[in-house]
Amino acid sequence: MKKYLLNITVNGRQEDLEIPAHRTLLEVLREDLGLTGTKEGCGEGVCGACTVLVDGKPVRSCLTLALEVEGRNITTIEGISKDGQLDPLQEAFVSRGAIQCGFCTPGMIMASKALLEENPCPSEDDIKFALAGHFCRCTGYAKILEAVKAASGADVASRDADRKEPAQG
Repeated sequence: MKKYLLNITVNGRQEDLEIPAHRTLLEVLREDLGLTGTKEGCGEGVCGACTVLVDGKPVRSCLTLALEVEGRNITTIEGISKDGQLDPLQEAFVSRGAIQCGFCTPGMIMASKALLEENPCPSEDDIKFALAGHFCRCTGYAKILEAVKAASGADVASRDADRKEPAQG
């Protein structure tokens, strides 16, 4: 079987791999690089469990051929924590009880991370839109929405608005 050279940056680290043309990004991440935080749920791009960021944009890694991301920057759930500390978004998911069984959580966090990078103060509708297509069988999504709000500037803005004293007349 013919193999091709793949050069990508994953979580800030340059990776040079020889892979067959049919290998998906999900397979490269999990099997070749040992990054098992990205999950395979449906294998059809429907559930969102395999979401990673490619140049900052959410992508379903189970549908993406690895060779399609040649020369690009990939961020997985393992790549958003710094110096052994959880990312504030991860902290919000934990503190708000939005992790349930945890299988779908990495994909939801990655989609939320992309949203917050693009829009630090998203509305609830913005959050729902960003998470559309991410399925969780354990929850009703309320805690997930709460966690994303808590990690966003929108949550800070709403707390600040609540603290303002009424206008004196």
